[in-house]
Formats: sequence, structure tokens, C-alpha cells
Amino acid sequence: MVLSQPREINADETDVQQDGLISGRLDDANPRDVFTVEGLRGEVIRFELEVTDGDLDPVLSVFDNSGGMALHRDDSATGLGVQHDLTMEKTGRYFVVVARFGYSLGRTAGDYELRMTRKGVLSEGGSTLRYNDSVIGTISDTDAEVFYSFQAEQGDILTISMVRSSGTLDPYLQVVDSERFEIAKNDDHSRDTRNARIEGLIIERTGPYIIVATRYDDSSGSFVLSIEEAANSGMGSSRLAPLPMRYGESRFGTLSHAQYERFYSFNAEVGDLITISMDRGASGDLDSYLILADAAFTPIQEDDDSGAEFQDALITDYRIPAAGRYHIIATRFDGGRGATSGEYRLSLDILDDPFVDVPTDAVSLSYGTSVSGKISADNEDDLYAFYGRRGEVISISMTRVDGNLDAYLELLNAAQEVATRNDDTGGSQNSLIDNFSIPATGMYYIKARRYSGADGNPNTAGSYVLVLAERAG
Repeated sequence: MVLSQPREINADETDVQQDGLISGRLDDANPRDVFTVEGLRGEVIRFELEVTDGDLDPVLSVFDNSGGMALHRDDSATGLGVQHDLTMEKTGRYFVVVARFGYSLGRTAGDYELRMTRKGVLSEGGSTLRYNDSVIGTISDTDAEVFYSFQAEQGDILTISMVRSSGTLDPYLQVVDSERFEIAKNDDHSRDTRNARIEGLIIERTGPYIIVATRYDDSSGSFVLSIEEAANSGMGSSRLAPLPMRYGESRFGTLSHAQYERFYSFNAEVGDLITISMDRGASGDLDSYLILADAAFTPIQEDDDSGAEFQDALITDYRIPAAGRYHIIATRFDGGRGATSGEYRLSLDILDDPFVDVPTDAVSLSYGTSVSGKISADNEDDLYAFYGRRGEVISISMTRVDGNLDAYLELLNAAQEVATRNDDTGGSQNSLIDNFSIPATGMYYIKARRYSGADGNPNTAGSYVLVLAERAG
């Protein structure tokens, strides 16, 4: 229910809904109330104005946004009050005025109720449809195309169907945008029917769209056209239409049992060091759960409770392995089987590049990469750098390719102090640092060189392949 307040016609007024009950009182201090409502061309609205107390003699008027009168009624045939259906002639804002007869010069006063009910939309071409509307139309030689329009938001997922109801009609559907570019079409939805159906249409841009209901060849007859919104419609509600995010941005959302995950996307460059946080809001008992996925929605990082507060999720210091599109899935612990719900704030941040201070002679590496090098009298060692996170388990191998190289590996911390080293664990004078757990998040260095001890030849040389890999923890 919406309570009325005395006010003038104002284009910035908050709209009331087409379907609902409005109550108010008119008297000497307040001889009229004005409301605004959005209407679409072809919509049929039922107005029912009733006096609930006093001797009020009510008058109902409706004006379009240019000031033209669309409806004016005083009394119904049964007495005080108004009952009337109004067909919206154009799309736009309408002003609904409830007043007493004579306005400020009138003498009556009392309480009223105004009920507005959307009865539907006209079937004639040019009508504007809302989601879940159905209309009946006819295709003939004189009217081979019928046009309907609808307003859509980016990320809406729609199904539009055109079903023959009589005649020989072979339905054909097209959808075009505001610039008349075709974005979807369909003739026969399946082998078993000639009916047309555009299913899973994802709206790329917010704006008006036009449905062209027509025929294939020279068929004719009547049809039923409907437009429906999918259950997972809306930006972020499904993998089909993830909400875009940028570094430094936060978005707020709500998870429920009906919508227990929401989807976001961002573009990243190779080497970007990012942090994603999902903090629960003030309402609800949400147990936040974060998933970072690649372009195909394959999970690459997940977290439950690493955030600062209880049940907050955090993926921190993740280094992007390849340029491209990535996805964030904001969900709850145990997903569809989970029991928590509530509000959350999702944040995406990029951290300062830790490779800025790396020596210029060091080659940057990421997990899963391999490089080749050569140790000789002129080049006794090679230096490599990578970013590691606390708890990651890694392996580094240095395998001789030619020559008599006796491979030797050193893993150094950010201060280039030796954290661990290896000589011949890889066999045949190859070096292997296996299953090393990173003790602290930060920069690490790998020094690939030859053995220089007193127990063997300190002057070996040859080519090698070095591999840096992350192991399962």
C-alpha cells in the first residue's frame, strides 16, 4: 500500500506501481493528490476510485507527460467513485490526479482508495510489451509483419516465442536493437514444429528493442506471441552475463537460497598481482566463499575463511599467469547445499608490481614455465625471479642437456639469502629442489650454476633446462 501526500505535478516524483492500492484523504487543506506512474504504449490499466469515509465527491484525471489529458472521470454509474480502463497511447510518464469536485472551491471531504490494476496489453502492432506478456496477432498478405517493442536491461536473458494458433502460418521471429540491427532470429524452433522461438537471448546493452513477428513464404494465420524472462536473468545472475569489474572497484550483493552464487568478470594482464575479498554484510549469516576462475569458468583459486573477519573470504597476492578474461564467483560455503545467506561486499584490487626492484639481469618466471640456459667459463650462473605465496609447495629442476655440466641450484629469499640448495638429487649430475614449502609471501630467486666444490671438477659446462612448478600442498 502507498500512502498519498499532498504534492504538485513534478517530473522527478517517485513513481507508484501500476498494480497496487493507494489511500489518502482530501479536504480543505488538501483538495487533491498527484501521483506518477510509468506507462507503455498499448498497456491497459484499470482505475478504481472508491470513497471509504466522509461525503467526498471524487474526480479522477490522468495526464501524459506533455500535459495532454488521457482520462477524466467524475462519478460512475453506480454513484460516487470511478471505475475505468485506460489504454496508454504512448510510452512515458503519466500523472494521476485524485481530487474532490471543485478542487479548492469544493466543499466535500473524506478518505479514498485508488486501486490500479494492469489488465494487459493490446495485441495490435506498435504496442510495448513487458516481460511475461502474451499477445494475439494475425499475419496476412496486407499485414505481413507486426511490430512490438520492449525495454531491456543489460544482462537480461529472454525467451521470445511465436506460436501459430490458426491458418497455415509458418511463424518467423526477428529481434532488432534501437539502431535496427538484427540481434536474433528464428524460423522453426525444432523439427517437430514450425513455430518460432528465440531462446536464451542475452541483452548486451540497456535500451529499447523491437520484435518483428512475420512469416516464412506466403503463409498466413493468427499467432500467440510471448516474451519471458529467464529465472537466471540479470547481470551477475548467471555465467552467461557476468557483472564486469575493474581493479579498485567494489560491488555489493546479496545471496539467498534461490540465488546462492553471483558472477563477475575482469580483464587482466600477465603478471598482475591481485587480491579479491568477499566480506559479509551487516544482515544475514552468510559464510562467504570465493572462486577465481579462468575464461572457461575453470576454478584456479578458492577460499573460504581467510578474510579478516569470521566467515569472510580472501584470495590474496595471486599472480595472473596469462593475459585475458577472468571470472569471480561469489558464493557461500557448500554452494547449493549451503544454509547461509545475506549481504556481502566484493572487492578487486591490484597490488604494486613486486618485480620492480628485481635486478635487471634476473629473468622473471611463473609456475609451470621452463627456460633454457648455458653455463660456461664466461657465464658461471643465471639468476631467475618469481613471486611466491606462503604455504605454496614448489619444485625446481635443473637438467643438463649437453656438455659435462654438474648442475647446482640455490633458492634465495627476497634479500638473496640462501633458503635451500641442491646438487645431485635429480640424478646424473642434475639438480632438484623438490616439494619446498614457501615460508613467507614475497619475491624469491633461483640461482642456476655449476658445482664448485673441492670433491669434483669445478669447471664443468653445458646447456640446461630449468623448470619451476607448483605442487599440490
